[in-house]
Amino acid sequence: MANNVGSAPRSITRRRAAVVLFALGSLLLVGCGGGSTDSADRAVDTSGGAELYQANCASCHGADLRGTSKGPSHLSVVYEPGHHSDDAFRSAIANGAPQHHWSFGAMPPVGGLSGSEVDAIIAFVRQVQQQQGLK
Repeated sequence: MANNVGSAPRSITRRRAAVVLFALGSLLLVGCGGGSTDSADRAVDTSGGAELYQANCASCHGADLRGTSKGPSHLSVVYEPGHHSDDAFRSAIANGAPQHHWSFGAMPPVGGLSGSEVDAIIAFVRQVQQQQGLK
């Protein structure tokens, strides 16, 4: 039987690295892609989404979703559903998000919104993205 003493630290290091990479990946705008509770998977009330977006998101992401000097455009392919899931948006709204795709700095959490209001905002963003040809 071979002596595996030398392989134990390597195995632990690989596991530790995998855990760290998983955690970092989850934090980088909370897992680009993935997630199983996207608005396409369930009924979402979109009423009020545009108004909620204007009141809570437009100052950084632009009234037309094209971004400002404070935040990126939600019409970028970076934010299409196949790259950033609805759950990624939910997490960024609830918890904030570290800077990773852009140089605007970290996004702070957006407080005071109910789950249904957040879903309405996301549905509005997805609707505009679809109108602009993002899939």
